Amino acid sequence: MDTTLELVFLATDGRTVRISVNDPKENLDEELIKNVMNQILLADVFQASSGASLASIKEARIVSRSTEVFNF
Repeated sequence: MDTTLELVFLATDGRTVRISVNDPKENLDEELIKNVMNQILLADVFQASSGASLASIKEARIVSRSTEVFNF
């Protein structure tokens, strides 16, 4: 199963910015994810494609996807 951690922020121009992390550690909890997202905001090292800075946390998601391949 493929798992992705999506960190979703709002930029200063109102756009949504998503940072995806493939294969995150298991057993991540809400508090840890929120702390990391706050550190990302404080570091100010990412920006939207428009050039706007990240302004606030919107949400985080852990997405799991299962793929079944049929070879013929």
